[in-house]
Amino acid sequence: METLILAAVVLLATHFGASSTPLRSVLAARLGERAFLALYSLVALAAIVWLVAAYRRAPFVALWGTAPWQAWVPLLVVPLSLVLLVAGVSTPNPTAVGQQERLSASSVRGMLRVTRNPVMWGIGLWALAHLVPNGDLASVLFFGTFAVLALGGTLLIEAKSARRQGPAWESFAAATSNLPFAAVLSGRQSVGAALRETGWPRILAALVLYALLLHFHAPVIGASPLPAG
Repeated sequence: METLILAAVVLLATHFGASSTPLRSVLAARLGERAFLALYSLVALAAIVWLVAAYRRAPFVALWGTAPWQAWVPLLVVPLSLVLLVAGVSTPNPTAVGQQERLSASSVRGMLRVTRNPVMWGIGLWALAHLVPNGDLASVLFFGTFAVLALGGTLLIEAKSARRQGPAWESFAAATSNLPFAAVLSGRQSVGAALRETGWPRILAALVLYALLLHFHAPVIGASPLPAG
């Protein structure tokens, strides 16, 4: 369990330390922006691989009991998280690295109408949903790390963008929301427009990915995602 905790701390420190503090500017200045991003990506990937390996070896320590209904939480939430993820990586987004020049209220299209951080929320919802049916300490550390990484990351991205881009960011932020569906519920955006602009190919790709994950979950992960009984 100690190895899992250490791997989680290293991954969080890599993200919130090297990429979101003045250390980032220092490293980028010394190495160059591209070299820094390449190095950071390799370190982050290594930390994730370590975290996964440590999770698979961690002992089982129960924290709460489980029931068949809990398995339905990821089954229902993960399709949404995959739509956000697929649409997020395939749609121009001013909050993404290297795309800040796209910042304007008119750039709010597709899943950006649902949340201006679709990739991060896709990962965050996936992680939070998996906490419910996995009531053991190792799972809380594993999925909790990804939840903190993703959802905490949205706050850092927004704070950095507001600080650097000022009124332009305020205009963009006023047209959408960080919290999924908050702008929809407030009447600033509509789900219909989000789905129409996202397009069925992206939604279909997310559903195909979901079907593949369901199919390979048991043989690869070692546990069925379906409710017992």
